[in-house]
Amino acid sequence: MSTAASDDDLLALALATAREAGELVVRLRAEGVSVAGTKSSSVDIVTAADQACEELVRRRLLGVRPGDGFVGEEGEDIEGTSEVRWIVDPIDGTVNYLYGIPQYAVSIAAARGDRVVAGVVLNPATGHEYAARLGGGATRDGRRIGVRPTPPLTEALIGTGFSYDTDVRAEQALAAARMLPRVRDIRRQGSCALDLCAVASGTLDGYVEVGPHVWDHAAGGLVATEAGAVLEVSPTRYGLDLVMCAPRDGWDAFQDLVRSCEFAG
Repeated sequence: MSTAASDDDLLALALATAREAGELVVRLRAEGVSVAGTKSSSVDIVTAADQACEELVRRRLLGVRPGDGFVGEEGEDIEGTSEVRWIVDPIDGTVNYLYGIPQYAVSIAAARGDRVVAGVVLNPATGHEYAARLGGGATRDGRRIGVRPTPPLTEALIGTGFSYDTDVRAEQALAAARMLPRVRDIRRQGSCALDLCAVASGTLDGYVEVGPHVWDHAAGGLVATEAGAVLEVSPTRYGLDLVMCAPRDGWDAFQDLVRSCEFAG
C-alpha cells in the first residue's frame, strides 16, 4: 500500500489490524493478566497485554505503511514522512480488562494532519466493531448507525469517567453530583472510546469527561461525529482536556449543562 492510499484503504488496514489485535488481547486475557507497571498514578495501570498489543499494531501498520507516523499510549511517538499518522490505544479500559469486565476496546485512528479520516473501535470481549470514514458515515458490525433522537435533558442518559489524578477526580465527582439531579442518570463504564461509540449508536445521549487523551477519543470521536454527534475537545484549568459529545440537535443544551455543572473547573 502506497503513501497515497485512500481513506477507504486506511480504514481497511485499521479494521484488519484491530481484529488481529483483538484476538491477541482475548488470548492474553485467558492466560491471566497482571499489572506490568503504573503511569500517572498508582491506579493508572498498564498490563503486559497493553504493551504487546501496541507492539503488534505498530508492526502491522508500519509494516504496510513504513512512512507513516505513529502515536500510541504505551510507547514512543514515531515521526513519519507521509501525511498519515496513526493514533492508537491498544486497550482503552485497562482496569476493566484487568478485572474481566467486558467493556474495553482496541482503538485505531488514521489522521491526515490534524483531521482524523478513519477510525475503528473494537471490543474484543463482545466482538462489537465500530468503524467510520470521514464523510462516509459510521457502522457497528457493518451496519449503519446513528445517534438517538435527543430527549429532554431530564430524560438523558449521560456517560462520564474520572481522572487518575485524585484532586481532579474529587472535582469531577462534585460536577457529576451537580449533573445527576438534572438528567435521567449517569453511567461510568470505563472506556472513553466505547462511550463515544455508545453516543453514536444511541445507547447514550451524551458523554463528558475531563482527562481523555487523543488516543482515547480519536477513533471513537470520528465514529460519533459520522453518526450525527458533535465532539468538542477543549483545555481545562487542570491541564487536562475536557471531552464532550452529544447528538447535533441537542448539542447546545448539553454544552450549557456541562458548563453549568463546572466539569472544566
